[in-house]
Amino acid sequence: MAQPQKPTYAELLQSQFREIIDSLQLNDLQKRFLRDRWLDQLVWFEVKALYNQRRHYVLRLMIIGGVIIVPALVSLDISRHDVSQALSWVTFGVSLTVAIAAALEAFFRYGERWRSFRRTTETLKAHGWQFFELAGPYAAADHAAALPAFATQVELLLQQDLESFIAQAAQAEAVRSGAPSG
Repeated sequence: MAQPQKPTYAELLQSQFREIIDSLQLNDLQKRFLRDRWLDQLVWFEVKALYNQRRHYVLRLMIIGGVIIVPALVSLDISRHDVSQALSWVTFGVSLTVAIAAALEAFFRYGERWRSFRRTTETLKAHGWQFFELAGPYAAADHAAALPAFATQVELLLQQDLESFIAQAAQAEAVRSGAPSG
């Protein structure tokens, strides 16, 4: 019998925040903003952060492992020709794998992207919790009164992330094309 699949962290996060949003004394349009703009973006960033973190770790571990294994393989002194030839091919394969992993990490910048997505995720969460608690910049009599400031901040964060993405893409393109960045 198949075990029911455990929900992902993003699914749990979405469920938790949907319950909170649904419990607020806001009209349907205001709740829709919270679900469709803030929560959907939060979950999207959460998923992207995890995706990029996993790829970054896999590639980095491949590089680290290869950097350790290749010198060890090269230093082996095998006198049998068939073993020596097989070892040469294994060393070549590991070296090629390391080079490909390093190139993929350099090209896609998974580590940089992971940290950027994580930063945006945590900032959106922090603002969300302050809004739900009517604290900090969202201290107001009720959620309806605090929503305009919260919506403005959410849009500002999303705009900043987009501008950062465009700047990084332009810089990466300049590097690839050999043009000076700036």
